Amino acid sequence: MITHVFQTADDFKKIEPAWADLLDRAQQKSPFQDPGYNQIWWSTLGGGEWQAGELWVFAGYDQTERLVGLAPLFLSQGTAGPSELKLIGSSEISDYLDFILDPEYALHFIDALLDRISNDPPGGCQRLVLDNLLEGSATIPLLESSAREHGWQLSKERIQPSPLLELPSSFEAYLENLGSKQRREFKRKMRHAVDYPASVTWRIEESSENIAHATDVFLDLMANDAKKRTFLTPSMREYLHALAALGAEAGWLHLAFLEVSGDPVFGYLNFIAQNRLWVYNSGFNPDHFALSPGWVLMGYLIQWAIEKRFEAIDFMRGDEDYKYRLGGVDRFVCRLILEP
Repeated sequence: MITHVFQTADDFKKIEPAWADLLDRAQQKSPFQDPGYNQIWWSTLGGGEWQAGELWVFAGYDQTERLVGLAPLFLSQGTAGPSELKLIGSSEISDYLDFILDPEYALHFIDALLDRISNDPPGGCQRLVLDNLLEGSATIPLLESSAREHGWQLSKERIQPSPLLELPSSFEAYLENLGSKQRREFKRKMRHAVDYPASVTWRIEESSENIAHATDVFLDLMANDAKKRTFLTPSMREYLHALAALGAEAGWLHLAFLEVSGDPVFGYLNFIAQNRLWVYNSGFNPDHFALSPGWVLMGYLIQWAIEKRFEAIDFMRGDEDYKYRLGGVDRFVCRLILEP
């Protein structure tokens, strides 16, 4: 296997077409592995999560020089210098992370990666910390096997649940799958929206020209929550604006609003990828709390996704109660730590 390490932000553009092609072939993939997403994350260092870091993107090529493996890593900066190799995207704002691997070359690539870190450790670092891998990732047993062969230690820790709602072929079938109590509650909330004293409508922001304004509207809704208001630092706002602009241009952004008399009262910032709706973040107006606007908008989104023949709604990380009451089933993300 031919290997190379990319270490500058300009390299993102150079390998973007090959990266996108590899992601199409990969077994494990999510919007957070998109090359454009990784560029945005790196340009803001995770919306300010990290103060500094050094790129270390390890790439593997077959004999025809086709990209067959990618470990998009960076050296995190500890108080005494570089301390850990982590996946770009680590860890708070990227729900799922993983290597990007052609299944045919996956184990060979991981062996080459551990060989390189063993023999020529970047910045002297031999500690690999991989956050937010789904427990079912095919990468994990390959890492376990390669670690054993190299005499490395590997530990695995479950971090968070990440519920998934698999969608049936009709909305009626979805309602039937809910328990009787939850089905009655769901229908009651949706009827309440129809009978609300003011007009309740919902829409998807589809104009890429208007996306900057729509993103500001969404961020204003987010800021109504005290915890999220603290989260929305200038760097985080920069990241979210760049993310929305990229997603709108590429066609995978799904920004949905529930409105009362034309005024936004709830918003979901979602992604569309792999025939799924990925629910990334939300914001609300507390003036219409009695409407249960988050439930109502999610009800419309579930119906919309079923009509579009989506296979699932990925609620992503977090154990919020609504995810389970709407039918989500737990999966989990984990952290792997590898070192000699």
